Amino acid sequence: MPPRNNPTARQARLGAELRKMRERVGLTAREAAAQLGVTPMRLSHIEIGRFGVGEERLRTMAALYGCADEAYVDALAKLTGRQERGWWREYQGRVPQKLLDLAAFEWHARRITSQQIVYVPGLLQTRAYSEAIFSYMPPEARPRNLDLVLDFRMRRKSALDRVDAVPYQFFVHEAALRMKVGDRGVVRDQLELIVKSSEQRGVTVRVIPFAAEGFVCMGFAMQYFAGDVPQLDTVQIDEVHDSLFLDAETELERYRTVLRTADRLALDAEASREFVLQILSET
Repeated sequence: MPPRNNPTARQARLGAELRKMRERVGLTAREAAAQLGVTPMRLSHIEIGRFGVGEERLRTMAALYGCADEAYVDALAKLTGRQERGWWREYQGRVPQKLLDLAAFEWHARRITSQQIVYVPGLLQTRAYSEAIFSYMPPEARPRNLDLVLDFRMRRKSALDRVDAVPYQFFVHEAALRMKVGDRGVVRDQLELIVKSSEQRGVTVRVIPFAAEGFVCMGFAMQYFAGDVPQLDTVQIDEVHDSLFLDAETELERYRTVLRTADRLALDAEASREFVLQILSET
């Protein structure tokens, strides 16, 4: 079987974890490949996600690398083999791979925490609000298949509607609630959806008001996806026209600190709902 040209984020993460495991014990790729009975090239492809690895091979590698963390190895084993065909696979080749990866993370995470400063979080946006955001971009920066991208964004909401939906906490800054995106009708519909979403099982919306003192994370728009074990957590950062996925332990701890600050400064869920309703009454 030829190597994959475009491994998914989950496939690449499995390979990266195996590489980290090998490097922790000081084995070179050539030494490890010899002990595993594969070529160095094949091991390299495994470690960048271009070749898959089965559960048995993964556990063999973990034993070779002296990894005794059973929970971690079990969590990695769940990433092996064929992945379920999630709804996002319908969009393969039609939207950027990173959008597919984002939907997969939202579906598979054990817990999700989001912080948004300027815009309403994507999973809480109305279609009209999303469309208005794209309308502010220069024409050359807008997706050519905008309707398809908007359809995809609306489908992502299914992560919140599942019977087995994971806990999702949204930290939303007051700036995002007061930003006039679109016309008055768009803004009102958006605020109403936030209130309605906050009443869903498993969904918590908490507002960081302008009055909060010591909020120094103004530039951070991000989602934190909790994996089966902390080592498999992932952070997604919104960039101007792209998403960036981070999983280095130093980066994870950095964004955990950001979210601890948000948790300390945000209003509780009930006060936040009242806060949004007050803004709605003023709109």
